[in-house]
This record gives sequence, C-alpha cells and structure tokens, in this order.
Amino acid sequence: MDWSPIILGILNITDDSFSDGGRYLAPEAAIAHAKTLVAGGATVLDLGAAASNPDARQIPPETEIARLKPVVAALKQQDVAISVDSFSPEVQRWALAEGVGYVNDIHGFQEPALYPALAATQAKLIAMHSVQRRGRATRVDVPPDEIFDRILRFFEGRVAALEEAGVGRCRIILDPGMGFFLGSDREASFVVLRRLKDLKQAFGLPVLISVSRKSFLRTITGRDAANAGYATLAAELFAVFQGADYIRTHDPAALSDGLAIWKAATSRNTA
Repeated sequence: MDWSPIILGILNITDDSFSDGGRYLAPEAAIAHAKTLVAGGATVLDLGAAASNPDARQIPPETEIARLKPVVAALKQQDVAISVDSFSPEVQRWALAEGVGYVNDIHGFQEPALYPALAATQAKLIAMHSVQRRGRATRVDVPPDEIFDRILRFFEGRVAALEEAGVGRCRIILDPGMGFFLGSDREASFVVLRRLKDLKQAFGLPVLISVSRKSFLRTITGRDAANAGYATLAAELFAVFQGADYIRTHDPAALSDGLAIWKAATSRNTA
C-alpha cells in the first residue's frame, strides 16, 4: 500500500466558496496562505478563482484571470507546482500560457476548441466527472446505484477524446467528483469511495479525490464547514486506503500527519 499520495492544497481566491469564501481574495492573503499549505505538506497548490458550489454566483473569465494573475506570478517564484481550477476555456487557455503544471476542470475538458492548446503543453489535466455536465454544481437527484456506471461512461468518452486530440495518456488524472457533483444523495459519494479500486482498474489512470469539508460528510456529523476537519480526514484516509493517488484538501497538515501515523502503524519493523 502506497501511503504517499500527492497532496493538492486548496487555495480559493473567491468571495463565495462554501467554506472559506473571502478569506483569501486579497492577493497578499492568498500568497500567505499558500505558504501555510506548502508548509503543511502540499506539493501542488490548486488555485480557484470562481466558486462552483450550488450557491455560488457566475463571474466572467476576466475576473477569474484578474484574481489569479498576481498569485500565480508570486507562486511561480517558489518551488511548488501550480494547478488552476476552472471550467472556463478562456481561463484554462491563460493558465496553459502561464506554464502551470496542472489544469483542473470540473467538466472534464469538453471544449474541442481548446484541444490544440491542451495537446501543445505538458500540463497534467485533472478531468472531473459531474452529473451536471455544464456549469456549477446544482442539486440533482441521482440514484446512488446508477452513479458508478455513469462515471465509467463519462470517462470512456473523455479519455478517448483527449487521446484523439493528442493529449498523452500519461497526462490525464481522473476525478470522479464528490458531494453535489454526484447528486443530492450523500450515499452516491460513499459508493464511489468504496469503488475507487474498480475505477483505477477500469482505466489504469491515477485518481484524484476531493472530499474536503463537503456537505455529504457534514450531514452525518452535524457540523458546519468550519468544523468538518475530523470528518474530512477520515474520508481522505479511507480514499488513500482505496487507492487514491491525489488528494485535494483544505488542510494538508492534518492529512500529512494522518498519513504518517497510519503508515507507521501498518508497517512492520524488520530491524
């Protein structure tokens, strides 16, 4: 068992993200928090300048880019990989031109007009599945027993399209989605977590999981987003145990500590 997933630290440069909207909207606050995330164990910083939760409002691409520019410029001077989380083709094109290491799209890169730009870089592409297919997360009823087959069909199409466009398979990372991206029923998220090994076996590609502070966890514990750290860590450790290669989290330090303890407890001392 590999207890060393790549940790993406979530950096929301927004005013309406569900758990920390407004805290890091100012560039100096975002840059300071980036240092905290890296110190906690993040090796990739996932920058999002437009929230995608069901209650977020739509903002234009130029606003996203304006929020990202000073932060990306500052972080490029540090030894940390940068990911830009956006479903806007304009923002994605800008991010690729900036030379970021990852682009993260909740729609799974469905815009053919962007394919030449995707193929021309070496950035890794985090292709996420969502039941909404377009736009931000919405509250949609999806039977949990249908969700895994829907995910398989979605990725069959997306991986084939990206490869045909000239994107090397080695650059693709799969994110099955969590929470409202899988529907309103919290059981759908748990179904997917339990079947991560099946997802990896189906495509032979690395899988990213992002459960951090999400409402499907909070409905069980009864805690708000600010106090969802314990539930988040439990779900993240379970995801790693199921084979997740990447974990996207608000709290890299808690995850790093949890992984260190679990690794120590499950390893055998051969001395």
